[in-house]
Amino acid sequence: MRKIALFNLIIILILSTALPVNAQITTKSTVDDSLFVTYDFENLDPTIYNETKTNPNFNTSTIPQTIAKNMEQNNQPQVKWGPGPQTNIYNDTNNAIHISFFLSGSDIISYTLNRTTMKRTWQVKTEWRKFKVNLTSDFSIDFTEDLAKPIADWQKVNYTDTQGNLHLAYYYENKQTAPLDMFFSIILPSSASNIGVQGDTVIYDMPPSFEDQLLNSPFLILGALAVILVIILIYRKVR
Repeated sequence: MRKIALFNLIIILILSTALPVNAQITTKSTVDDSLFVTYDFENLDPTIYNETKTNPNFNTSTIPQTIAKNMEQNNQPQVKWGPGPQTNIYNDTNNAIHISFFLSGSDIISYTLNRTTMKRTWQVKTEWRKFKVNLTSDFSIDFTEDLAKPIADWQKVNYTDTQGNLHLAYYYENKQTAPLDMFFSIILPSSASNIGVQGDTVIYDMPPSFEDQLLNSPFLILGALAVILVIILIYRKVR
């Protein structure tokens, strides 16, 4: 009996040192005119972390380039991306990797304008989240499987930003099937209204922007006519 107990204890110790402790991926997608996306890989297994650091095929552009390529293969080529503000993506203290970038293009985010109310109805497509990325030559993460649950079935939560503004967010976590615990949130603008979801597309209204209000204002037309009238009077005097 003591030998069995000792054997079980040894197995537990081996597993506890071999597996990552609280290893997780936290992804935030903040919606504006484009999407600002961050991927935080935290508390990675030291071997995986160190191999990722030396992997020449993984850098700040790997994930957005993989997303764009994957979207194009799925007949959704209207995707643009730009780098985020980070300078160093690696944190040796916590075996962490931070990736940030911007996503835009009509296959990511688009809107229609109501000419009467000047409100914009935005459509945010989220199929881009489904892709597979290799951190090392023999360790990959398949977000296609781990984030397969439709956005319509995600939780609705409140998110408060650093300025204290309240946002509606769609939130999902996967602690069962992913190789790492996974947390994903889509944070909408604080002024979004009439929010709804159709499958994997988030739809919401935004109040008229200052530019839209200005362009639709009769004062703009009157101002333009006044400028034209002044130009005509000056021209006549010069002649």
